[in-house]
Amino acid sequence: MAQITFKGTPVETVGTLPLIGSEAPFFCLVKTDLTEAGPADFASKRLVLNIFPSLDTSVCAASVRRFNQEASSFDNTVVLSISADLPFAQSRFCETEGIKNVVPLSVFRSPEFGLDYGVTLVSGPLKGLLSRAIVIIDADGIVRYTEQVPEIVQEPDYSAAIKVLA
Repeated sequence: MAQITFKGTPVETVGTLPLIGSEAPFFCLVKTDLTEAGPADFASKRLVLNIFPSLDTSVCAASVRRFNQEASSFDNTVVLSISADLPFAQSRFCETEGIKNVVPLSVFRSPEFGLDYGVTLVSGPLKGLLSRAIVIIDADGIVRYTEQVPEIVQEPDYSAAIKVLA
């Protein structure tokens, strides 16, 4: 379990992020059109998993906006914005915000994602949602970078993630 905080109060995740250098766990998540997507849909691409609790918070929305801005400058890279939000809410957010460079994915049919990536919150008021984390997977499916954001209401370290992609 990773111990992080939510507004200064300790909370825990179900596990820890995958180890750098390990094979990324498989996932099958739901796109905004209600079809499913997994690693095979992004074959030969680097993946940035931008994982967060909900688009209905300002920090989560800010991370999606930031990665949307940065995504077009990454070669051979797809940014996946992953949360427990329903695909309808993800679609509405992306349309309203003009988000076109990231792929929103929902875990609502796939609770194993949070378990496999160690990001499901198991305590605190957001229990059951995902913690804020970044995982970068190379084109061969190997984890190259991880960040478990220590305070849920803080944004991730964009510059460290972007440095890995440079």
